[in-house]
Amino acid sequence: MAKPLSLTTYLALARREKQTPLDVSQTRPGGYLIWLHCNDIQRATALADLGQRLAAQSDAQLLLTVPFGSQCPSGLTEIAVCAVSPSENPEDIQTFLSHWAPDCCIWMGHELQAGLIEAAHRRNIPLFLIDADDPVLTARTTRWLPSPKRAVLQMFSHIFAREDAAAKRISRLVKQNTPVSVTGHLIEENPVLPCNADDLDALSDALVARPCWLAARIQPDELPLILDAQRSISRLSPRIVLILVPDDRTQAQSFLHLSKEFGLHVAQWDDGEFPTEKTDILLAENPKELGLFYRIAPITFVGSSLKPKHGGRDPFDAAALGSAVLYGPSVHNHLNAYTRLANAQAAKVVQNAPALVRALEELMAPDKVATMVHAGWDTVSQGAGVINQIVADINATIDKAET
Repeated sequence: MAKPLSLTTYLALARREKQTPLDVSQTRPGGYLIWLHCNDIQRATALADLGQRLAAQSDAQLLLTVPFGSQCPSGLTEIAVCAVSPSENPEDIQTFLSHWAPDCCIWMGHELQAGLIEAAHRRNIPLFLIDADDPVLTARTTRWLPSPKRAVLQMFSHIFAREDAAAKRISRLVKQNTPVSVTGHLIEENPVLPCNADDLDALSDALVARPCWLAARIQPDELPLILDAQRSISRLSPRIVLILVPDDRTQAQSFLHLSKEFGLHVAQWDDGEFPTEKTDILLAENPKELGLFYRIAPITFVGSSLKPKHGGRDPFDAAALGSAVLYGPSVHNHLNAYTRLANAQAAKVVQNAPALVRALEELMAPDKVATMVHAGWDTVSQGAGVINQIVADINATIDKAET
């Protein structure tokens, strides 16, 4: 079938686009490769959650691409190979597709790279557009040229829209060529972190009748503020215990030394120690045990957020396990997650140690912390239905194409 004039013109002009450096030094993972593309870095975690669900069902690997000049958020490199998407120059596109050879593509974001999508379509790579709202094309042409939007949208195997109005607009563009479903807004859905049941029972017994709070994923430059907050809140609640977990376990010894310099009594969880009546801090080295501590602590300060360079850590793990979330002002790597929790009054930002103490004091009231915990649980749970529907429809489309 001949290409529409709008698309032909677009592709011709794309040949003039300057090539961008492509890193193809990374080895393509073996087996089935799901390619996730996200235009908005703030939404990358939600897309990665969807990719993980799909990958788990088919023993697949994940490739996550972001726009040129962007970087994958911290933490996502652990679950996906991260790369920069190519320019619209045909040579860049062919280099990218030949190297990675993805088996399917899930595209999220308003900007649709017509050249890249058209080339993937010609290679019979199933394409899925999710979280669709008002799709627009990357501005590569002048206003007097026709838009290839319609032609590009028709190349997708299935389009998932946020709401009815968007689905109707998109359906008018694609007509009967592409199925369009309404799923709602894709949001993160974190798997619940595990914990050792015996450790949970033993630590719960050790802390019985003692209030506690958790400072998780803490950076060395945040530690003095956390320790200052613990000293201050202990004047108001003398029996309170801080569970302290560094972001990097290799920093545990320096955390121990500074805590002692602050005059605080420390029990070391990794040495088999439990809190006693004299304990001010329970220091745990391994962030992989946070599933236990989120269950224990009714309040969590999610660290790597007080200083600008760290960008925050995912707050949904804490909210999913019934801990009210406090956080600092620098959370750009997970801004969407924090915004959702804050809007639901399930999380609260604190700027410094005095503000952290005030928030902790407020949440000592059982009704206040229970309200935040309940709101957090509701927020985290909302994404399950959207992801379930998208995963089911993508699997059905791929299965049908392979038969």
